[in-house]
Amino acid sequence: MATFQVDTLLPHIPDDLTIPQFMLREMSGRPVRPRNVPFFIEDGTGRQVTYEEVHHRTSSLANALSLRWHVGYGDVVCIMSPNNITCPLSGQYKLSGESPSNPSYNTEELVYQLLTTNAKLIVAHPQCLSTAAAAAKVVGLSQTSIILLSRGAGDYANVEELVSFGAGRPENYKPVRLQPGEGRSALAFLALSSGTTGKPKAVVISHFNVIANVIQMGAHYHVNDPAPNKCRTPPGDIAMAVLPMFHIYGLVVNTHFSLFCGMVVLVVPKFNFQKFLDSIVRYRVTHLHLVPPQILLLCKQRIVKNYDLSHVKYCMSGAAPLGGELMRQVSEILPNASIGQGYGMTETCTTVAAFVADARLGRIGSAGRLMPGTVAKVVKGDGTLAKEGEEGELWVKGPSMSLCYLNNAVSTAETYVDGWVRTGDEVIIKDHEVYVVDRLKEIMKVRGFQVAPAELEAHILLHPDVADVCVVGIADEYNGEVPLAYIVPSVKALKAIGKDPVRHLDLKQTIRKHVSDAKVKYKHLAGGVEFIDAIPKNPSGKILRRVLRERARQDRKPIQSRL
Repeated sequence: MATFQVDTLLPHIPDDLTIPQFMLREMSGRPVRPRNVPFFIEDGTGRQVTYEEVHHRTSSLANALSLRWHVGYGDVVCIMSPNNITCPLSGQYKLSGESPSNPSYNTEELVYQLLTTNAKLIVAHPQCLSTAAAAAKVVGLSQTSIILLSRGAGDYANVEELVSFGAGRPENYKPVRLQPGEGRSALAFLALSSGTTGKPKAVVISHFNVIANVIQMGAHYHVNDPAPNKCRTPPGDIAMAVLPMFHIYGLVVNTHFSLFCGMVVLVVPKFNFQKFLDSIVRYRVTHLHLVPPQILLLCKQRIVKNYDLSHVKYCMSGAAPLGGELMRQVSEILPNASIGQGYGMTETCTTVAAFVADARLGRIGSAGRLMPGTVAKVVKGDGTLAKEGEEGELWVKGPSMSLCYLNNAVSTAETYVDGWVRTGDEVIIKDHEVYVVDRLKEIMKVRGFQVAPAELEAHILLHPDVADVCVVGIADEYNGEVPLAYIVPSVKALKAIGKDPVRHLDLKQTIRKHVSDAKVKYKHLAGGVEFIDAIPKNPSGKILRRVLRERARQDRKPIQSRL
């Protein structure tokens, strides 16, 4: 078999709608949200946001952005915030594209994102203001280009006053009206995705891509099936959004798909395990979208025994592999939940595969069954196509595939090939289930976040005591992987530390601090620093990273760190 594809019928995907139009219109072929079911609930306060408020706030804010900043089609607005009910109501992607940003970014990282995406405005949570202001200054954005999600220090505009401003004035903007087919290329999101070259790349995601993946998941999970217990996502159920909305999993699956199904999205700003449990019980959460470190806590923390989680009916694990033993253990913690894994990436605008709708537990080791409408092929090392059960790199195509990397022709040509997206993951496909064997790319995944070794290596080499470096990922029970740096100290450093173990340790700590002072937390060298005589390389000078990954596997048992 040359390609793999399920035979589930995929409903029509509109290509002339923006995401807000698609999400806010009552359309045939989708679940009907009862009028008493809110769109969002704010975790800390219990505040409910109804359909009417969503429509009013997004339209009013879009009007204000048009009036004050002339934001329009083709512009990009950067959103920097923890999960917040105001973020999905920000209104800018009624007019323009959005580039979600990690609220933990430092100034240098945010500057890179602003320059890469050419963002016109920054919408920031007050706790991100200092970073946003510093980055704006570097890239030449004025103070008036920063909008706070809520009232804060200084004379910055804030969303609440802008909603009132926009609502009180005649409509200045013209909502985007797409022609048939135009949605396939109309920019919705510029989401950053790390790569083996070090710096993150801006993935161009269209309105059609997001709408397509939502409809694909709807077909996969039988959202319109009237049979009792057949639909896993009935309107009125409550999905907890504890995954970051700036990450593609939290953005598309946890938020947009849940809303499409008529569910309520419980918006949790930050993961705290005990508060997480409290909220599941307080709001009678039915659907959990998690990552393996969170599931590990569910299985191993004694406090869980104090909570009745029997009302949870669905638990999806994504962003990193979930082991069979953890799946078995969490099935005891969530006795009435369907539990399994999903697989996707930013470049595929999320879900490529997910566990089947009628399963109590997904297949052990499987990342799930292919989405309706997604075509996959497995390419072996010699370029030939693998048969069912044979290993090779996963290539996929379908309506949700993103368009390209913004202003990066070289990386685009490597990943996007004749309509196919090369995932860089080595897989086996059997019975349309995807089994991830290994990551062919050098990228690491720490708590589901992509970390490029080359980015860390470039920074570590700036340290005067480092002559050469190679960063590899090592297994970590809590985080999935964490970075470990193999360092060749400089000649001067070697003379200074000699054979003194204390000086060796001090230099290792200094290098770790060099990284932690400059990088977001999940990029820290939680795997440690090891000194080595030389970094193994091939004749052309390319690092033989596999050699050191194997050395790390042999020298170290899986660790459990808490980044």
